[in-house]
Amino acid sequence: MENLRKPFQGTVNIIRFNWHFYAFAVTCLIATLILTFVLTPDWKYYMILMSIVVILPVAISLLISWYIYDFSPLYKFQFVKPGKPGSQVCINIHSGFDETSRMLKEKNNCAQFLVFDFYDPVKHTEISIRRARKAYPSFPGTRSISTDFIPCENHSADRIYLIFAAHEIRNDEERNTFFKELSRILKADGDIVIVEHMRDKLNFIAYNIGFFHFLPRKLWLNQFNKSGFFIADEGKPNPFITYFRLKKNGSPY
Repeated sequence: MENLRKPFQGTVNIIRFNWHFYAFAVTCLIATLILTFVLTPDWKYYMILMSIVVILPVAISLLISWYIYDFSPLYKFQFVKPGKPGSQVCINIHSGFDETSRMLKEKNNCAQFLVFDFYDPVKHTEISIRRARKAYPSFPGTRSISTDFIPCENHSADRIYLIFAAHEIRNDEERNTFFKELSRILKADGDIVIVEHMRDKLNFIAYNIGFFHFLPRKLWLNQFNKSGFFIADEGKPNPFITYFRLKKNGSPY
């Protein structure tokens, strides 16, 4: 598969879409460095320590993000097995920021490749998503949908992708409704590929309190079970990312 990502694209996007956070960190760092020269020698040690406290978590976060999104094989989608050519319907559903449709379309041999965007500015209020939508044009043919209705016939999809999207549905009831819709449109022998960060120790090391934006593994497992899915395959393209391939209960493995 052709590499459709630029070097450092993931890291640059993180800074670009969350620049307010990094601007605040840089401002704090500059302020502490200035105070290092202004205050008495007794205070210099504390200011230097404060500078380290400010910059170290940011540096760790960016370094790990570079590893996750730019260095690791995540976006080669080696865990995606191409379907049978000629007849399958594949769907990529995202939450307002789509950098995977072109890669997934190239990876799959689907007769029909659909892209849906469930972003709702009222429900999904992340400022980074709004900035990303302005920076990246939608994939041609992308359709805006709501999480309570996916405009597809019953049992019509062979494969559905949710890449870093499902966690943006913060409300449990809304997420339950969405997964019911996924079950409705998925064929009996179809599958769903979900890629997410987990709210775990490694992602806490990477993103500090930002890891609360991710959902715990236990919640995902409960959601899958409640929605009538089982995990046919699970793995990690890198230590910070988990993918699940779901099948309907009662379907062949």
